[in-house]
Amino acid sequence: MKLHIKNGHLIDPANGVDSLQDLFIADGAVLAVGRAPAGFVAERTIDASGLVVAPGLVDLSARLREPGYEYKATLESELQAAMQGGVTRLVCPPDTDPVLDEPGLVEMLKHRAKTINQAHVHPLGALTVGLKGRALTEMAELTEAGCIGFAQAEEAIEDTTVLLRALQYANTFGYTVWLRPQDAHIGRGGIAHSGPLASRLGLSGVPVMSETIALHTIFELMRATGARVHLCRISSAAGLELIRAAKREGLPVSCDVGVHHVHLTDADIGFFDPNARVTPPFRSQRDRDAIRAGLLDGTIDAMCSDHTPVDDDEKLLPFGEASPGATGLELLLSLALKWADDYAAGQPGGARPIARALAKVTADAARVAGIPGGNLAPGSVADVCLFDPKARWTVAAPALASQGKHTPFLGYELSGVVQATIVAGHVAFQR
Repeated sequence: MKLHIKNGHLIDPANGVDSLQDLFIADGAVLAVGRAPAGFVAERTIDASGLVVAPGLVDLSARLREPGYEYKATLESELQAAMQGGVTRLVCPPDTDPVLDEPGLVEMLKHRAKTINQAHVHPLGALTVGLKGRALTEMAELTEAGCIGFAQAEEAIEDTTVLLRALQYANTFGYTVWLRPQDAHIGRGGIAHSGPLASRLGLSGVPVMSETIALHTIFELMRATGARVHLCRISSAAGLELIRAAKREGLPVSCDVGVHHVHLTDADIGFFDPNARVTPPFRSQRDRDAIRAGLLDGTIDAMCSDHTPVDDDEKLLPFGEASPGATGLELLLSLALKWADDYAAGQPGGARPIARALAKVTADAARVAGIPGGNLAPGSVADVCLFDPKARWTVAAPALASQGKHTPFLGYELSGVVQATIVAGHVAFQR
């Protein structure tokens, strides 16, 4: 289809575009920006007056719950949520049931997603068989099946020798290993950030050292192997200092942060709100402020939704018994814009740096994952998000397409309403 998007404010951080520009699409790709190519006749025109036209969002962590957890969510429900959130590319962790440790499972997931024909799905393969931390998976076969990297999800590897061998193997073939830094023993079973608040509430804690000890180990193994590592869901100021030093040293490392950690602290647990039970736990205000600073100075490469839909039976329980996780696909854009608003509020003139916020969920995220997308240069895949940056919406269960209705942001009023989502040139969602 030949598509003309006119009168929109085009923001393409990857190419430095931030101005009123028309966008022309043909055969699933961006044909031109600004002026129509000679002989171009649009089959469909979308008037984007008052809207921002941006690359489709790239989410580095979205659990789609298939296969195995369809009672929590389905591909249909979560890909529809992605469309409503303007997310056109999803990286999904391997902690499904069964675990994504065999090529056939990966091929099945990608086939299902392609059949639904909405967001592009990019699976991470399991680093070890069954995520048990003992035997390495057949990474080459999983890569051929469509995996873009290898991860342990929330399962730490107890045997450091296994992690060493995994990184050696990954480096030999140029694979990226995605790790959430957490010690296998310290903080195990903890449910809140170790600090005064957890002590007052009587909640078992997860200390910051669980993250920093794991980071020290990972960096030593990176020095020994040369492997590229992406660090998932960094949560602490101390952890960010270690990553900052590792980047200065020249280690091939990148990192992301869950977008909810950009805004919330352990104080937001409130009166044992199970919606605020997440992994890693919300940490102190000092940690939250360090995350915001890390986004500004580039230490943190990307924001992700850490979308983890949880059903009522597992969430509507006492805080300590509730399953960790929150829905996030439909909140990623709005929470990124909220970060831009909060930043602007503290600056002279208060200019809202939308382009900087969008970069963290488009071009920068795509670069980290090594996948196409995140930009609107001519010739690129036409994944586009059109949103009204001024329109406001209230986060409420009925407003969410995701089967998971639980988020600590219920009741918040946020800005940024997606009006249309285009995937590979076809309009997959329009409000």
